[in-house]
Amino acid sequence: MMNLTQVTYFTLAGYFDTKVFKHLLFLILLCLYVLIIVSNVLLIVVICMTRSLHEPMYLFLCSLFVNELYGSTGLFPFLLLHVLSDVHTVSLSLCFLQIYCLYSYATIEFFTLAIMSYDRFLAICYPLQYSTRMTFNRIAILIAVTWLLALFIMCYTMLLTSSLQLCGNIINKVYCDNYYIVKLSCGDTTVNNICGLIGTVVTVFVPLTLIMFSYMKILKVCFSGCKQTRQKAVSTCTPHLASLLNFSFGVCFEIFHSRFDMSSAPNTLRIFLSLYFLTCQPLFNPLIYGLRLSKIHHVCKRLLRSDM
Repeated sequence: MMNLTQVTYFTLAGYFDTKVFKHLLFLILLCLYVLIIVSNVLLIVVICMTRSLHEPMYLFLCSLFVNELYGSTGLFPFLLLHVLSDVHTVSLSLCFLQIYCLYSYATIEFFTLAIMSYDRFLAICYPLQYSTRMTFNRIAILIAVTWLLALFIMCYTMLLTSSLQLCGNIINKVYCDNYYIVKLSCGDTTVNNICGLIGTVVTVFVPLTLIMFSYMKILKVCFSGCKQTRQKAVSTCTPHLASLLNFSFGVCFEIFHSRFDMSSAPNTLRIFLSLYFLTCQPLFNPLIYGLRLSKIHHVCKRLLRSDM
């Protein structure tokens, strides 16, 4: 039996030989990463530099875009390196660092989307009290709690995983995954499983419950309100719902890929399912919010015209 202190590296078995397409795949991933960085940084700068966008919804969006950069940086440099390499091994410390980044990214994403739904609930259901309820100090506290709580949860998760005794070092994915490392354990994983279940409830089901509650209240006000109220709800909630559905489907794809035997499925499909929420969400959010929210759209157009 070999314990974790004897495991110095993990082998990522999800990669396969792309032969002559190796460099093409590298260029595609590099372009995608650059596009994610440029689009998210652009919107962060637009929100920070435009005083008219210093409103709760846009400040929460700024936090969301920062999180997209954080999650993408935890994945893409790693992918780019391994796409070109013929040896797909990763050191123990780097593997745990990547797990920490990717899992905390997903947790922050759900928490932020939940807070944004609560913000829309206050704006639509309590418009007269909105400015007193959603103050700058409260916004700062909500954003800080979102990040600190997610980072703390992942610290505790990493401590539990690092105490496991392992009987192998092969991870059947293209990036490090905490669930797969727990499966490599040859000891008792009861505590990990219980904490994993509690963590899933806290990081996924609690935010989704808050989101469902907020939208039930919003729908109730829309059906009983005037046309102007319904238009406001549609214009501000549509991007949020689109982002939420895209991320939720991506997470479901990842869970389906990890928990069920998909050995009969093509390698490309399995890789796509596991990477969807990590690659498409950071690109999707700037696109949907930049196009759908008129204030951001107009500011971006004005900036582009002034540069021409």
